Amino acid sequence: MNAPERSIDEPASPFLTPEHLAFRNMLRRFVATEIEPFAAQWDEAGEFPRELYLKAASIGLLQLGFPEEYGGVPCDRFMSMIAAQELARAGAGGVSASLKSHTIGSPPIVYGGSDELKARVLPDILAGRKISALAITEPGGGSDVANLRTTARRDGDHYVVKGEKTFITSGMRADYYTVAVRTGGEGASGVSLLLIERDTPGFSRTPLKKMGWWASDTATLYFDDCRVPVGNLIGQENAGFKLIMKNFNSERLGLAAGCTGFARVCVEEAIAYARERKTFGKRLADHQVIRHKIVDMAQRVAATQAMLEMLIWRLEQGDNPVAEVCMCKNQATQTMAYCASEAVQIFGGAGFMRGPKVERIYREVKVNAIGGGTEEIMKDLASRQMGL
Repeated sequence: MNAPERSIDEPASPFLTPEHLAFRNMLRRFVATEIEPFAAQWDEAGEFPRELYLKAASIGLLQLGFPEEYGGVPCDRFMSMIAAQELARAGAGGVSASLKSHTIGSPPIVYGGSDELKARVLPDILAGRKISALAITEPGGGSDVANLRTTARRDGDHYVVKGEKTFITSGMRADYYTVAVRTGGEGASGVSLLLIERDTPGFSRTPLKKMGWWASDTATLYFDDCRVPVGNLIGQENAGFKLIMKNFNSERLGLAAGCTGFARVCVEEAIAYARERKTFGKRLADHQVIRHKIVDMAQRVAATQAMLEMLIWRLEQGDNPVAEVCMCKNQATQTMAYCASEAVQIFGGAGFMRGPKVERIYREVKVNAIGGGTEEIMKDLASRQMGL
């Protein structure tokens, strides 16, 4: 039996089927034609065309992992891993973050929304006609979800929402916001989730300027006594915390996959540059110190990819290795940080100039080490899961 066809620069994987590989090759072509040529331009502009959502939906990218009855395409986690890593090939984390913001904004709707709510909002999101965002973080706290302060007071058939959210991906142009609010007492048991629509009276937002992810519109949201229909409640009142935590695990896995993809891009770009650039009469690649840097980078990427794939396989078998998810996210963000730094070092002055993939990726290291749970929070959560 012949081995399935695979791209020359990708290691073989026992977990990937011909269907996985066909999807990867299709998505690679999409990224090469629809994203990569424009990545630097979109980064400088601070946004990318809304039309990209429609194009992504046309190849089934936005629908991955969502229920078929709402226009989704059910799939395993390896497909989602491939999607994150192929989008990373453009070296434009801001595009990936906003284009896929529905992967953190919409799952709570799938798991907890009423049939009416799901039927009303999910088809347009998955078709690329509407944009979904998740709003958890507040100015006074990030990972400390149990102590959020945005309130939602019941008033007849509406909730009256008051508070702020910040660092929200797709915050400026999203149509639907999955918002964590306090409907009950202190702590996790008083947290709920509401779907808030962009044209709700009293809802406003301001854009934020960032170190990286320039093409991703990020915002602070303000809720000034917004009246939200009770039908927009996601899940049960005061039971939103579990939905948020469930969402975090898949977000962290997606971040780990993306970071590993970005790290691999740094290796590939460093190799290509080292083969072409000449110093002291020979190629950079002919200097032992440069070759060893690249080997160290490739070694870390290979180890991280192996850890990621094994973890995904365990999840597909029904296991729930929370500690390992946390450790995998940290492994991936640290690998990305190392490879981005070494790649820029190999590029030298050219790596400090705006435009190369390695320069963009270097600027986007920290957002991955912070978003979805900081490295410190990940270590603490993993240690508790280990019974320490």
